Amino acid sequence: MPPATENPNPSPDDLLLPPPLPSDTPPLPPSSPLVRRLIATSQPTSPDIMPSLISPMPQLFGSGYISARDLSPSPAPPMSRTESLRSLEGGWGGSNSPGGSGAVPSIISPAFTPATSMPGTPMLGPQPGIPVDHNAPTEVTKKLMKELPNVQCIVRARIPTTNGSEIFLHLYQNNIDQKEHLAIVFGDKIRSKSLDEPRPGETEMDRMIRGAYTGRLHPGRMTSKDTTGRDTTATAPPSPADGQQQKNIPLVRIHSECYTGEIAWSARCDCGEQLDEAARLMSLDPAGGAIVYLRQEGRGIGLGEKLKAYNLQDLGNDTVQANLLLRHPADARSYGLATAIIRDLELSEIRLLTNNPDKIAAVEGMNKEVTVVERVPMIPLAWKNMKGGVTGKEVSEYLKTKITQMGHLLSMPEGH
Repeated sequence: MPPATENPNPSPDDLLLPPPLPSDTPPLPPSSPLVRRLIATSQPTSPDIMPSLISPMPQLFGSGYISARDLSPSPAPPMSRTESLRSLEGGWGGSNSPGGSGAVPSIISPAFTPATSMPGTPMLGPQPGIPVDHNAPTEVTKKLMKELPNVQCIVRARIPTTNGSEIFLHLYQNNIDQKEHLAIVFGDKIRSKSLDEPRPGETEMDRMIRGAYTGRLHPGRMTSKDTTGRDTTATAPPSPADGQQQKNIPLVRIHSECYTGEIAWSARCDCGEQLDEAARLMSLDPAGGAIVYLRQEGRGIGLGEKLKAYNLQDLGNDTVQANLLLRHPADARSYGLATAIIRDLELSEIRLLTNNPDKIAAVEGMNKEVTVVERVPMIPLAWKNMKGGVTGKEVSEYLKTKITQMGHLLSMPEGH
């Protein structure tokens, strides 16, 4: 077929999605007039739209786009996430969980297995977090909410998990959307201020039913207070000694909903793996931790648009190009709700599990309501010779795009 020609002055009709490409046609370069026009028109302009954290625009290199032929799928066999986690030194259960053995591996994801290790043996030694440079320049603060939204924890309940550990699931409502966002809390040291606040006219049974109690519930319990008679109103924890301060700072993960990766076993991304690994690390941490689970599917574009983006990826575009072709930003997520939830959990300092440098400034907020003292990397399990990591051509392309076009702080190893 004759080669297609590009109109240097596209009309609005030219901005419609292109027809399906032949199988031998390379992916659409970001340098084409169509993608340049979509990039220029993809930013939200209405003041009524919630401020979004927009990832950097694609950076061109080489031929101007990443070809799938440049990526090599990992040869590791597939394995379920549950099977993977249960294979790691007895699962998540540590010394603080009912199923733990007392001898726990590192709470920080290890580095790559050294050449002297036995093949397939993960390195479980400690890997310290990376201190955060708060003086580093960033454009993220220009897109942050000037005022944090109001959030309220409506209910909290203890959840015994299939791996032997326990979590406290907190459900939040807020004043900017109608979604039910969540906080998955590990340990009993982290409490919600809005949940513990007394409410007019409520009884002790009302407080226990909505989770505003201390200790554990049991048949016949009549009061929300614990056995020592202390009130359930949250109080600030005592200041630790300098040598213990870093150890007492909890791990926090800001996780955006991913139905395909968490429920539909998708190997297009590593979202489900990251959620499971964050839970494993926090269940082993004596300081506890919290996963703030935000209902912003598809980097903020929704499940329907995300599935359209998957079809565009099958037509040869990467995850960033697909969003732009659908007239969405590369990343339309906002983290103001996460900051407000972290503040409600009375966490002023956190260790943040992330590879995304923009997320650090976004979570800290416009007025530095939260301080990220260090960033803890989340290295894919397959890159650490650990069983159960998501593998395949699609996830390799996805991770490479996040590194090269979205600035994520990972170094892709050879063979992936």
